[in-house]
Amino acid sequence: MPLLDRIQSDITAAMKAKDEARLGAIRLIKAALKKHEVDAMKPLDEATEIQILNTLIKQRREAADMFRKGGRAELADKEEAELRLVESYMPAAPSESEIEAAIAAALAETGVTSQKQMGVVMKAAQAKLVGKRVDGKALSEKVRAKLS
Repeated sequence: MPLLDRIQSDITAAMKAKDEARLGAIRLIKAALKKHEVDAMKPLDEATEIQILNTLIKQRREAADMFRKGGRAELADKEEAELRLVESYMPAAPSESEIEAAIAAALAETGVTSQKQMGVVMKAAQAKLVGKRVDGKALSEKVRAKLS
């Protein structure tokens, strides 16, 4: 089932259950997806959907951190609840062994040994993990550790 269809059926379910918090978060996801679809003037593909959801996850994580630092725990909790909801629409995250295998394959494929060419390795590793939910920051740290 396409993601927008799944989101629409979840909106209907949340409305019937009168779950305002869930409804608001799902509408936020749908709005972001539809905005990108309208701006691009073409239907969304899976990679673009994942990219948009990753952006929403990053925004929620940063907002929750800022609210915690500002002493607004109730708003941080709301952002974290939205974060968990957005993550539920993401594909499965790769296991540690899958990440290590992708990095090893990327290193062997590119032949890079210095940190100056880390971007080449990152690009190759991300290509191996396409279709999975990959945290770029964590992947970057692992690649950096392998290269040093």
